[in-house]
Amino acid sequence: MRVGSTLAAAATLVAACAAADLDPIVIKGSKFFYESNGTQFFMRGVAYQEDFSSNGTISGGTEYTDPLADPNACARDVPLLAQLRTNTIRVYAVDPTANHDECMRLLSDAGIYVIADLGEPRNSINRDSPQWNQEIYSRYEGVVDNLMKYSNTLGFFAGNEVTNLPNNTEASAFVKAAVRDVKAYIVSRDYRPIGVGYATNDDDQRTDIAQYFNCGDPSLSIDFYGYNIYSWCGQSSYRLSQYQARTQEFSDYNIPVFFAEYGCNVVQPRIFEEVGALYGPDMTEVWSGGIIYMYYQETNDYGLVTVGSDDQVTRLPDFTALSSQIARVTPSGVEMGSYSPTNRPQACPSRDSAWAASERLPPMPNNAVCSCMVQSLNCTAQDDISDEDITTNFDYLCDPNNGDYCSGILANGSTGVYGAYSMCNAKERISWAFNAFFEDQSRNNPDNTDACNFRGAARTQRGQASGDCRNVVNQAGGSGTGIITGAPAPSSTSSGGAAASSTTGAASVLAVPSFSLGMLQMAVYVTIAGLVGAGMIIL
Repeated sequence: MRVGSTLAAAATLVAACAAADLDPIVIKGSKFFYESNGTQFFMRGVAYQEDFSSNGTISGGTEYTDPLADPNACARDVPLLAQLRTNTIRVYAVDPTANHDECMRLLSDAGIYVIADLGEPRNSINRDSPQWNQEIYSRYEGVVDNLMKYSNTLGFFAGNEVTNLPNNTEASAFVKAAVRDVKAYIVSRDYRPIGVGYATNDDDQRTDIAQYFNCGDPSLSIDFYGYNIYSWCGQSSYRLSQYQARTQEFSDYNIPVFFAEYGCNVVQPRIFEEVGALYGPDMTEVWSGGIIYMYYQETNDYGLVTVGSDDQVTRLPDFTALSSQIARVTPSGVEMGSYSPTNRPQACPSRDSAWAASERLPPMPNNAVCSCMVQSLNCTAQDDISDEDITTNFDYLCDPNNGDYCSGILANGSTGVYGAYSMCNAKERISWAFNAFFEDQSRNNPDNTDACNFRGAARTQRGQASGDCRNVVNQAGGSGTGIITGAPAPSSTSSGGAAASSTTGAASVLAVPSFSLGMLQMAVYVTIAGLVGAGMIIL
């Protein structure tokens, strides 16, 4: 069936009217509730973004289409989402500098909430070379600032399937640091309580991942947990699909869990029999609904609709099947006032051959600390240093076979050892390495007059630091691995939703080589996690 301009015109007319704010969703124990009336909230969700794969990557490069910045597409699609009784959409990447007013208003008018991933393909935590630095943090701040103005923003994902194999579990330490710092940022900006979570895939690390992100101080742990699961294919059952096993595993989880993606397509067309189980009595005590993957038909063949070159939408058989199944569900919940949660946080997983992530997390990005460091250097990167020069010099200077020039900027999520400046941006970090090499040559090879040149990528300056900056530099020490106990407050890197960066566009993905820091002194930092406390979301 083709949907023409009639629906889009009707949606535009609705959007022209003043939209009432949706009742914010809050968290108590392991459940979501409407804030005002205390009714339990179950997600009836759809993943809504073009060109995104189920693991959060995109096809054809690093560019992405912001689904909330196209009012015409939203006007076309929101009525169709409403036909599916959708009350939540998941978006995987939004532009923090874009205006989302019209799409968010259309969604609000239709009773639809938004849960947004904070990263984007060029600027997020990479499982193969994980970092938690100023570029990524600025991006995450920008998304939060942009979307927090809308009452139908439900929450944020700090990561999606970052750890998916035993050899990349250390990356989870960097995601958990992101959770900690985004939660603290939300509190510092005096925003309304809102959850920050993580979305995982259904693999052999499932138990360790679930424990790791839930354990420890609540200011460091996630507020909700999204589970990407594709185990119910065609005609299956609660038991055969492993839904029963997963439900038992999460029965003692103390925060909300839901299917962040579901809808196996091995059997086509999909019949979505799992919908009845997810919203039925066997699962609603534990699960808060789920998000069908996905709205748009792409090469991976998970779509509910196709969009033609004429911008006309065609409903696929999956749309009809989902509409039929979702119309039948009426999940039964509890009232917030009468609900007394008893579950407790998980114990942290033991570190072994299958789980390497340390409970010690990377330091919070602080651009004021990084600025102090750069001011103190006698050799620093050129203002216009290229991404290629940064990468080439990282590869050389951070190879321990060539000397100890990067101890202050390396980060190891397995040992829990982090350089004091490991959270700085790429240009600041390479400046540290340039200076370490320059100082070493000045002491041990004074005849090397080009020690601060690096084929024109570096320059000399008169390093100086005073006041708070002097204290920061002295505490970090000459190796950059000391204890910083009195860091100056960071300056805002997000204004009006724009994430600032002092590097060139692609520099945000530049990674310092992951050499071991096992013998280096631990860098200790001051965290503002105490601002968050145990009661940020829990009511």
